[in-house]
Amino acid sequence: MEAAFWHPLPAGRIQCDLCPRCCQLGEGQRGFCFVRKHEGGRMVLTTYGRSSGFCVDPVEKKPLNHFLPGTPILSFGTAGCNLGCTFCQNWDISKAREMDRLGSYARPEAVAVAAARSGCRSVAYTYNEPIIFLEYAVDVAKACRARGVQSVAVTAGYIHLEPAAVFFGAMDAANVDLKSFSESFYYHLTGGHLQPVLELLEYLVRETTVWVELTTLLIPGENDSDAELDALSRWVVDRLGPDVPIHFSAFRPDFKMLDKSPTPLATVQRARRIAQGNGVRHVYTGNVVDLEGGITCCHGCGARLIERVGYAVTGWRLGEGGRCLVCGVVCAGRFEAAHGVWGSRRLPVRIEG
Repeated sequence: MEAAFWHPLPAGRIQCDLCPRCCQLGEGQRGFCFVRKHEGGRMVLTTYGRSSGFCVDPVEKKPLNHFLPGTPILSFGTAGCNLGCTFCQNWDISKAREMDRLGSYARPEAVAVAAARSGCRSVAYTYNEPIIFLEYAVDVAKACRARGVQSVAVTAGYIHLEPAAVFFGAMDAANVDLKSFSESFYYHLTGGHLQPVLELLEYLVRETTVWVELTTLLIPGENDSDAELDALSRWVVDRLGPDVPIHFSAFRPDFKMLDKSPTPLATVQRARRIAQGNGVRHVYTGNVVDLEGGITCCHGCGARLIERVGYAVTGWRLGEGGRCLVCGVVCAGRFEAAHGVWGSRRLPVRIEG
């Protein structure tokens, strides 16, 4: 399928305008993401309609704690990525160079039908970077919206703002991976840059209706210092507001970063305290056993609004519109009067057609 966001260059070359890499390609060449290719004088998306697999997950696994809690979400990805993270936790998918590993073709309408039939309230574009399969994701999101199914992007947010308006215009929520608050970290460990991600976050929060949550994977000795965590959380409060939730997740050695130790529980708990101290109202911990780090509290009275064990909701004190049942203060998010009961189940789904 022909891809959007490119323009011709002299001598028969073209430039991809999707993300800040601005790959310039000769005939037959692929971009850094490997899935957008110069073919016949145009840019094509080589993975349109093809997935690495479908699975029904709890929405909390994305992670989203303020978007339809307790409900099931149909998750899928394709292959490739436009960043080169040495610590990638899904490297077998995001770094894939073999298109044959992808499953059978699934039309956007087939994905929407499968989501609705599975009782899913939303579909997640995840596992690899959904920005690079923008055309497929947007078509699936449109088909889902027609059936009352919402869409969630799990993304690193490395995209130009013009295509971002198209991509996120089809999304209802996003978890954006803010990998660090250091340009050096981005440049040396991801092959990208920090500023485009910060610009995207401000755009999403200030100019769209997309519900946004952030995730930062804490890597020992790389992005877990008090100074960086302080700067990151202060920026979030100052530029995005105190209601944007942050998930601090523990690193596990993977891909090209096998020399690091796993992140200690104490580190993610320290990050949570620093962010809370700077005014972030909702801070969570992930990839660790930490019951306190999964609780949503009212910023008005401190009541425990949502209690969780793993991905399962075990306590609920929210009324219509996300109001605290104790003091009436509204908790920011996309809530309904009752939570879902999907729990922590993971259910693979086969979709063809």
